[in-house]
Amino acid sequence: MKSFPLLRSFIRENASTFVSMLLLVVVPVVVSSTLAVVLYNYQELLEGLNWWQLLAYFAVVSVTMALALTPTTFVALVSGFYLGWSAFIGVVLSYGIAALLGYSLAQFVDHGKMMSFLNRFEKARILMQELRNQSWSLIILTRISPVLPFALMNFVLSLLQVDRKKFFLASIIGMLPRTAFFFWVGTQARDVVSALQDPNAGTGGQILVIALIIISIGGLYFLFDRALKRSLRKAAEKS
Repeated sequence: MKSFPLLRSFIRENASTFVSMLLLVVVPVVVSSTLAVVLYNYQELLEGLNWWQLLAYFAVVSVTMALALTPTTFVALVSGFYLGWSAFIGVVLSYGIAALLGYSLAQFVDHGKMMSFLNRFEKARILMQELRNQSWSLIILTRISPVLPFALMNFVLSLLQVDRKKFFLASIIGMLPRTAFFFWVGTQARDVVSALQDPNAGTGGQILVIALIIISIGGLYFLFDRALKRSLRKAAEKS
């Protein structure tokens, strides 16, 4: 029975954080669907951009990804379709910048409240520390999967208060495989809507996506299992 008041307290104290996390899942789907229709009707919007317009484009998508207005897959597909491989590095760097912006936004919203709550419990505190010690692997594994929402993972990972530099670099490295794949799909598409509706590019693409998901889920399971066992052992040693 004691767990219910504790759960209510946890939800009440972190309500703004939970609402923000929910929005980070729902908003990208709605906005990207709307933008797909706009780009289809006005395809000339992103054609023939000069260098400063490209910089402005990368700055805008960095912000929209950080705010969960556009999914990273959407940006990779659209950029590949309209801009080609010359824009690939810009998209990759935009992902890193968006990750840092999302990290800062999450810290602003949460103000460390969730971690402060969890730190009241010795086992939870030790577990969070173990995950923080493995943050390099944790970040890469969450970024590899194409089904884990980018903006939501920014929020979740920021709650662990991982090192910013490590967060930036690991985010870029982890996202490279799926970014390259969806960017390539965009370069091969006949039109932007067909690319967004079927981004897997046949059987080979589906196998790659499934493989990335399995690697991510399997790796995260192993990482959490190891961290949990270590935290329980350390907690037992202290008691």
